[in-house]
Amino acid sequence: MDVRGLMRWARYAASRRGVRATRFAWRRRRIDARGLPDRGREPARAPGPVTGAEPQPGGGIVRFARSELRICVVAGGAVFWGWDGAGPEPSYALAGGVPEPDGRAGLEPDKDGGWRVVSERVTVEVSRVGAVAIRTPGGIALRRELPPRWWEPVGGGPARWTQRAEVAADARFFGLGGRASGPRLRDGAYRLWNTAARGPAGSGDGPPPLTMPVQLVVADAGTHLAFQDSTWDGVVTLREGEEGAGSGHDRPGTVEVRMEGGPLRCWVIVGRPARVLAHWARLTGAPAAPPSWALGPQCVGPVGGGVAEAVRTVAAWRERGLPLSAVHVDAGGPAGSRAGAPFGSEGSAPVEGVRLVSVVAPAVPAEPGNAVYEEGAAAGAFVRDGSGREVRGVDRAGECVYPDFTDPRVRRWWGGLYGEDRARGFSGVWHERNEPVSPASFGDRTLPRSARHDLDGRGGDHREGHNVYGLTMARAGYEGLLRARPGERPFLVSRSGWAGMQRYGGAGAGEVCGDWRGLRAALSAVLGLGLCGVPYAGPDLGGGDGAPSAELWVRGLQLGAYLPLFRIRAAAGAGPGEPWEFGPVVLGHARAALGERERLRPYFVTLAHMARLTGAPYARPLWWGSPEDRSLRGCEDAFLLGDALLVAPVLEEGVERRPVRLPKGRWYDRATGRVYDGPGRVVLDAPLSRAPVLARGGSVIPVRGADGGVELEVWAPAAGRRGGGVVVPDPGDGWEEAEVERYTTRLVDGRVRVRRVGAEGSVPPGRPVRVRGL
Repeated sequence: MDVRGLMRWARYAASRRGVRATRFAWRRRRIDARGLPDRGREPARAPGPVTGAEPQPGGGIVRFARSELRICVVAGGAVFWGWDGAGPEPSYALAGGVPEPDGRAGLEPDKDGGWRVVSERVTVEVSRVGAVAIRTPGGIALRRELPPRWWEPVGGGPARWTQRAEVAADARFFGLGGRASGPRLRDGAYRLWNTAARGPAGSGDGPPPLTMPVQLVVADAGTHLAFQDSTWDGVVTLREGEEGAGSGHDRPGTVEVRMEGGPLRCWVIVGRPARVLAHWARLTGAPAAPPSWALGPQCVGPVGGGVAEAVRTVAAWRERGLPLSAVHVDAGGPAGSRAGAPFGSEGSAPVEGVRLVSVVAPAVPAEPGNAVYEEGAAAGAFVRDGSGREVRGVDRAGECVYPDFTDPRVRRWWGGLYGEDRARGFSGVWHERNEPVSPASFGDRTLPRSARHDLDGRGGDHREGHNVYGLTMARAGYEGLLRARPGERPFLVSRSGWAGMQRYGGAGAGEVCGDWRGLRAALSAVLGLGLCGVPYAGPDLGGGDGAPSAELWVRGLQLGAYLPLFRIRAAAGAGPGEPWEFGPVVLGHARAALGERERLRPYFVTLAHMARLTGAPYARPLWWGSPEDRSLRGCEDAFLLGDALLVAPVLEEGVERRPVRLPKGRWYDRATGRVYDGPGRVVLDAPLSRAPVLARGGSVIPVRGADGGVELEVWAPAAGRRGGGVVVPDPGDGWEEAEVERYTTRLVDGRVRVRRVGAEGSVPPGRPVRVRGL
């Protein structure tokens, strides 16, 4: 910690909030000392040799001397296995129950005394000592799980466990909820514990507010997703392999998962990236498509400003001709009394067509006269310790309590408060500080680990409930918004969450700090979240510590204009935060970036509904369509936006030309029309006025025309090649089924022909077509 940081810490420690945080930290330690048993000596245990097997549909149970393994291949090819009697349910990740087993697959004896399950898409081998190998139908190994180990407390209680796996030497790792150091995850240990960030994105290497035990592994032999379904605290240690290491032999990559408890169970999905994410969405739930207005620019007013500040913000943006879809109202407080801003805002009708979004934190001030607290206390809605007393933490408003969102009764009560919020004119909700956060001067900034949770009737403590606290709060909010206005798709974004959170909305990807690291961190987090099944995500641009330079602010805005969730935040004490505060030149660049986002709005609508239908993220790594291209796996400064666009944001100071690695195919610079053929590496102009964006040859991109309607921007395919694309006309903010229009393109006698698949005529009547690239 530098001198400046030490002085800030000293001032905080001496403040009223600092004193409260210290008191809470000591109180939490005392509660855990009473509520958590001494684990005692923990003997290690391994499965031992195989003793028999029981075939079942899709797989069966393999028994070992000291454990048993349940294995099943479900319809579609996903593989489940669970040790020590663990089944796929109950699970906070799964949606709609467990898929049916693959009736054509079954357990059969394998060589060397083991067992195997053979299906159309995958082969699973279980060795006689408990190793589990996942192979392609051609027999190539994608992943080999070594026999697990358990450490069981002598006095009883949950066992800690370790699972180690080997992957191909050329494999690269992605996922784990989206990490600032990604999207490709380097060698190192990654903690699985949702943690309130002590700084903005890119300012540290600690665990983020949103973690998931989801790994996406890309190798020459194929791509696979592995999901360890335990919500407990844990650490994933990754080590990339090395080809030709040691006398010409490959050293495999390794994944070691250490969990403090919970079931030892895993899902694995294999295939091309698009297929893997599609099956993951079927397993954990289709991503919620945001309402169309939420795909435009949004901003956050300063803390404490309320609706009055929102009105000022809208007027200032309108005065300068800048597009704005929503203002997020953060009054600096969590849920309070109904008479005084229950969700941190006075409430109001929508401001001049711009939506209002309420910023909500879970902590409820424990104050007499606070109607929400008194109502929740009477219903037993708050988290309690082992003695039955309410667990009290601290937040901005002072001493507070926390609803137990793992209790269905509490979720319904809390969701009812959102209905009141909607009645006052708010169109959506942003969840903050829902890891949950309780500032502490030492230790984790969360509740005591011995605090009790309902866990949907199963009962347990905060060690198991912490990571799903944000997920279950999102469920409470989503269902409450849906009950309040069943004819509208809810808008909900959560800072914290877990696997399956895409069912209830999107994810915040942290604040971009006042230096260039934050831009890379933001892009990495969004790409990583998309590969974990959460496609609608984005950072807070302009927020965080420090005062961004005009160049950094412009480059951040240009990056955000191409990310799914586009939100600008003027953080208190961070210097200028609104476009006009940097002067007329920057204002012009900001107007261009915001205008480009609005022009691409129909494309974002298409991506949102295709994500709901297919699970594919809006923003994708460059290797998405070519995972076998090793040169693309390490590219972290550019990304694909859908299938049609390649975005190469500027992430370094002083750069006006930058190299870009291209996937295979023909690509056009959208600003100059210059053509490039990939795969390969090119250098593009990147003036401060714009970020380089390339369009794929043959693509069909829906954009907003000059008259406000949708036109098709078509880029010429290479000679002898075909292209195409999909268009989803905006179905509105309700539940109307989205119509998917599919188009093909080809070059014939120097002209580009555009045809709609399965329809008479080339394009719908009145839909202009603008051909570029000839």
